[in-house]
Amino acid sequence: MIKLPKNEGLNIIPFIDIILVVLAMVLSISTFIASGKIKVDLPSASSAKPLESKEKLTIIIDQDDKFYLDDTQISIDELSSKISITPKDTIVELKSDKEARFDSFVKVIDILKLNHHENFAIITERAQ
Repeated sequence: MIKLPKNEGLNIIPFIDIILVVLAMVLSISTFIASGKIKVDLPSASSAKPLESKEKLTIIIDQDDKFYLDDTQISIDELSSKISITPKDTIVELKSDKEARFDSFVKVIDILKLNHHENFAIITERAQ
């Protein structure tokens, strides 16, 4: 008599693990896409005033010390080259998360100073 191998079926546990990881990634990315903005928890200042300008460039440092130029992630070297070709009369808005390292903030200020770009504003939330 011939013995047939036992039909064990398909093990779907690894498949479920992969699907859960993909789901977690989609959910974490979808919050960024839905809001359309980079979440930055700005420090507050009682002297904060609204800034009005036609020509402006926004530099954002998030809590993970990643740099963004007008909502697009950028390296510090790319940021330096972009600032060097930016006209001096363009206002640069600098937004830094409260949890970001001070070193990242100083790097951006240093880039602005090295390129003789003195027309910048540090954006904060208005204290209540």
